Amino acid sequence: MSAPTLQQKLAILSDAAKYDASCASSGTSRRDSRSGGVGSAGGSGICHAYTPDGRCISLLKILMTNFCIYDCAYCINRVSSNVERARFSPDEVVTLTLEFYRRNMIEGLFLSSGIIRSPDQTMSDMVRIARMLRVDHGFKGYIHLKTIPDAAPELVAEAGLLADRLSVNIELPQDASIRRLAPEKRPETIRATMADVRLGREAAKDKTLRGRRPPRFAPAGQSTQMIVGADAATDCDILRTSSNLYAGYRLKRVYYSAFSPIPDTSKSLPLTKPPMMREHRLYQADWLMRFYGFDADEIGAAHPSGNLDLAIDPKLAWALANRAQFPVDVARAPRELLLRVPGFGTRTVGRILAARRNGPVRYADLLRMGAIMAKARAFVTLPDWRPGALTDSAGLRARFAPPAEQLQLL
Repeated sequence: MSAPTLQQKLAILSDAAKYDASCASSGTSRRDSRSGGVGSAGGSGICHAYTPDGRCISLLKILMTNFCIYDCAYCINRVSSNVERARFSPDEVVTLTLEFYRRNMIEGLFLSSGIIRSPDQTMSDMVRIARMLRVDHGFKGYIHLKTIPDAAPELVAEAGLLADRLSVNIELPQDASIRRLAPEKRPETIRATMADVRLGREAAKDKTLRGRRPPRFAPAGQSTQMIVGADAATDCDILRTSSNLYAGYRLKRVYYSAFSPIPDTSKSLPLTKPPMMREHRLYQADWLMRFYGFDADEIGAAHPSGNLDLAIDPKLAWALANRAQFPVDVARAPRELLLRVPGFGTRTVGRILAARRNGPVRYADLLRMGAIMAKARAFVTLPDWRPGALTDSAGLRARFAPPAEQLQLL
C-alpha cells in the first residue's frame, strides 16, 4: 500500500483535530511585522474562531499525528481504536502553514497531537515546528500549541516562548474519572503543567533589574477543555472545576465539548451523546462566572438536580429561584445587582450607570440601550414601569421555555 499523500494526510488529521475544542485566538495582539517576515495583514483543516471584538479569524487546525500510545476510553485516536492513521513530519506542517498563510486562507496555526513514542518526543517535535516557523521563516502569525502534560518542563517553557497560546486539556472534570478512563494520564501532572504555564506568564510580566522585560510567554494565555457527558459529573461539578481552574491557574478560557460516542466504544462510556443544549448552557454559565460576578455554587443552587435547566438560560433560572431580590429599582441598584437582571448585558449596565447620572432612566431608554425588555421587564421597576402581575416564576419559565418537542431536538 502506497504512503498517503500530503492532501490525504491533511484530510485525516484535520478531521481528527475537530474533537479538540480549545481553539481560539482571542486575547493577543498581532506580532510586530514591521521588521519583515511572513505575517497576516489583518478548505480542509481550516477552523473559524472569534475574538472578543467580534472578528472572525481562520486557523489551520490539525493534529501532527493521530497515532497515540495512550488508550483513553473517550478518544477516537486511542491506541486500541481502529481508525485510519497518518502522521505529518515537522517539515510538512511548516510547509502547509506557510502555503495556507501566503494564500491568505488562515491567520495562524492550531497544532495538537497524539502521543508518539513518548511525551517528550511528541512535545519536542511540536516545539521544533513552532521554532522553524518563528525563527527560520519569520512567521508573525498566531500559533496555538496543545501541550503534552507529561513532557519535560523545559519543553513546555520553550513552547511558551514561541506560541501565542498554550492549552493543557484537563479533559474530564473529576480526577477519579481521569484515572478510570485515561489510565496513562495523571490529574496531578496536568495541573502541574498548568501551574508552570501560569508561572511562566507571570515571570514574563516582571522587569529585570535593568528595567528590561523578559521575552513574551504565551501572551494570549492558556486554555483547557472538558468533555461533557462522558462520565457521571453533573453540570455543577463541571462549573466548580472550571471556577477552581480560573482562580488557580488564571486560564483565559475553559472549553466544553459534548461527548460523542465513538466506534468500538468502551462499555464504561454512555452509548448516547448528551444534548448539545447542555454544552450551550455550560458556556452561558461560564460567561456568568467570568463577567457577571456569579460563582459556581450559586448558579448550581438554582438546580437541585445538579444539572442546568436546558429549557431556560442559567441567568433567568437563577433570577426565578431568587425572586425575593426582585424587582430591582434601576435608578438606585448597584452595578452588581443590575448585572443579575435577565436581559441586561454588561454593556447595557454600563450605559444605565452613565445615563442615570443625568436623570431618570425610562422604559424606552432601556430599549435604546440594548436591554432585552421581554425578559427584563418582570425584574425591574422604572419611573414609567412596574412589573405588576409579571411576578409568577412558573409562568415566566413557561413563557421563555421552548415547546417540549423542540427541546428534545436541542
